[in-house]
Amino acid sequence: MRSDRISVLVVEDDPMIRLSVVMDLEGAGFKVYEAADTDEAISIIGDHPTMQAMFTDVELPGSMNGLTLAAAVHDRWPPIKIIVTSGRVRKQDADLPDEALFMPKPYEPRHVASTIRTMVAG
Repeated sequence: MRSDRISVLVVEDDPMIRLSVVMDLEGAGFKVYEAADTDEAISIIGDHPTMQAMFTDVELPGSMNGLTLAAAVHDRWPPIKIIVTSGRVRKQDADLPDEALFMPKPYEPRHVASTIRTMVAG
């Protein structure tokens, strides 16, 4: 059985923020995976080759930060669309991979969902 739902990985170390984003995206019809750190994120993407998007915070535990994670995912899985978010890092400070977007915190859940849909649609 084929699912037409967009699959997205949410990478956020704050459990309350992660839960909120996951619930918002699931409510918008996405298939959502979640990771609390960068190492878990890489593992999840490796286990789910049909992942279409990743929404990641910048400041994360693990062997890299969210910007380094974005670059690694872009290099290893170029079709995955990437949105990087932060409440502390500014867009001009963020070194993003090609085609990745930066979304400052706080963000509107509807804007996150619509941006992911637009990016995946190409």
